[in-house]
Amino acid sequence: MALVAGDLWKFYGDRPVVENVSFTLNPGEILGLLGPNGAGKTTTVGMLYGAVIPSRGFVQLGCWHVHRQGRQARTFMGIVTQDDNLDPEFTVFQNLIHFAHHYRLVGKAARHRVGELLDRVGLQNYAKHRLDELSGGLKRRVVLARALVNHPQVVFLDEPTTGLDPDARQDFWKLVSQLKQDGCGVLLTTHYMDEAQRLCDRLLLLQQGKAIDQGTPTELIERIVGQEMVEIEGVAESILQQLAVQAGAWYRPFGSSYLLALPANNPNPLWEQLIATQPTSLTRRRANLEDVFLRLTGTSLE
Repeated sequence: MALVAGDLWKFYGDRPVVENVSFTLNPGEILGLLGPNGAGKTTTVGMLYGAVIPSRGFVQLGCWHVHRQGRQARTFMGIVTQDDNLDPEFTVFQNLIHFAHHYRLVGKAARHRVGELLDRVGLQNYAKHRLDELSGGLKRRVVLARALVNHPQVVFLDEPTTGLDPDARQDFWKLVSQLKQDGCGVLLTTHYMDEAQRLCDRLLLLQQGKAIDQGTPTELIERIVGQEMVEIEGVAESILQQLAVQAGAWYRPFGSSYLLALPANNPNPLWEQLIATQPTSLTRRRANLEDVFLRLTGTSLE
């Protein structure tokens, strides 16, 4: 099933927090919804799975209209929110069994499905553990397993790895990639640029509730900032501005330093001119998604 969002708007009073957001999430695709805090990501995701009623627009999952036929549509959805919402009084196994009952899975069928999920997320040895015995990464695996109880065709992951250490994030990425291989459509929100660049097939960039651009990570980077960036410190802005204008390059302040995009067709002349300014610090690197957001919005995602 494809998930289709059309002309989504959400007002709180007279203030629009989401404006005219439209996209399609296809089966076997990971779509990243990216934006700084306050961009409207969580509100948009809430409208997609029916927790937030749009002021205008629609969400369709297969033949189901999410806001008129929410119960039927959510049968095919799995949801991982920023909060765990697990029962601390239950073991891992009991938490999943309890949730299976919401889908009328009971008895042997429920135990079989929970066993499958524990194996899938690598929690076979933790079934009898209470939640306070688990690390943050293991708890996120429990939440993902819970979201998969009903064999969903679309899975929503709202900043699923926030607060996890690098190893736990890597483990979670493998589980998300497996969902894609299984044919699930995955909607991911994240503040981690490496996560978005590694996992997502396409990205939808939000700023102040509006979709400001979309495309694959590589397309967005090359189209908006080019292939290479320079971080430079210890040079007067007037000098950098003059060099950037002459080269037709983009630049902007970045903390105590400056960012410049090297021209893709002929980067070395500008690079050599920058070296000649004798900066206190000079770094040449590949462009990334953070650079895209800095150019489009003037802010980073953190």
